[in-house]
Amino acid sequence: MTELYDEKARIELQRWQRKVCKDGFFAKKYAKKLQIKINERIPEKVHELFTTSIKNMINATLVGSEYTTTTIPLEEVTLFEREVRLQEKIKFYKKTAAIEGAGTGAGGILLGMVDFPLLLSIKMKFLFEAASLYGFDVKDYRERLYILYLFQLAFSSDVKKKEVFAKLKNWEDVKAQLPEKDVYLEEIDWKAFQLEYRDHIDLLKLLQLIPGFGAIVGAVANYHFLEVLGETAKNGYRMRLLM
Repeated sequence: MTELYDEKARIELQRWQRKVCKDGFFAKKYAKKLQIKINERIPEKVHELFTTSIKNMINATLVGSEYTTTTIPLEEVTLFEREVRLQEKIKFYKKTAAIEGAGTGAGGILLGMVDFPLLLSIKMKFLFEAASLYGFDVKDYRERLYILYLFQLAFSSDVKKKEVFAKLKNWEDVKAQLPEKDVYLEEIDWKAFQLEYRDHIDLLKLLQLIPGFGAIVGAVANYHFLEVLGETAKNGYRMRLLM
């Protein structure tokens, strides 16, 4: 059964890899133009909230202990067993994110803004647990960096996705060339990171700020974001275990 499941996982992984490397539809290009126009009308305070939230999330991921204190690598189990547990985590976090999105979306602009950092926290907690389920020690800053790349892969433009995917596919080579943690932190382009993420999700999240409509959008959008992140994490770690 283990060999059959591993082979099935390899086929799914190859299908996912092709999808990641595929060029986007024209709709995405039009959405990007619309996004630029919307960004020009967003109050600066909202931009500042988004930027600060993402910078804090990155900092907590790489140097903090917020997400690492309760994560223990799962060892000596099959891929099938790991992914049974992963599916349970994905189901739990999708439900959690949907409830959180519905609650903050129902509150209009103020609570809708609160949703952004809360959703970031939910996503990162999921990724740390996923890493541990696949047997990787998140106390190693390089594993936390891998988590950030998975995050970027899930929520970036098509061009950025291909760039990040190339790093993940050749992770052992990339990891061997990484500098010390403190040196690497100084080289992070915080602004570019947050703009990629923010622009990827803004269209849906701005709709969430509409009173009376935001609860539905918040629940559906957050559920979708965790579904995408779950698929990305699963296949991102399959690349390291199967290839």
